[in-house]
Amino acid sequence: MTRVIFIERDGATREVEARPGDRLLDLAQNAGEPLEGTCEGQMACSTCHVIVDAQDFAKLPPAVEEEEDMLDLAAGATRYSRLACQIWLSETLETLTVRIPPDSKNMQGR
Repeated sequence: MTRVIFIERDGATREVEARPGDRLLDLAQNAGEPLEGTCEGQMACSTCHVIVDAQDFAKLPPAVEEEEDMLDLAAGATRYSRLACQIWLSETLETLTVRIPPDSKNMQGR
């Protein structure tokens, strides 16, 4: 199991248990996080942009070029930004901390 810690826009934290093979976007949406994921994981938008904790960032596989291109369009992107649709949790990942960017909105109202 992986312990995922979401840092909300207001600084509050929410902890969720995840299984290997879970996708971060699905986990976040099921936990009520405001990540829209308009393109449903096809890397055609940046509405699932998250900022990964610096210590956890290196534990993830590197972003592919298409993801980097979409992150260039994300508001408030940092060097630790990733698309939640491209993060699949593995059995070797014990914890993952991600910050929800301050301008995240789920216009679909999930």
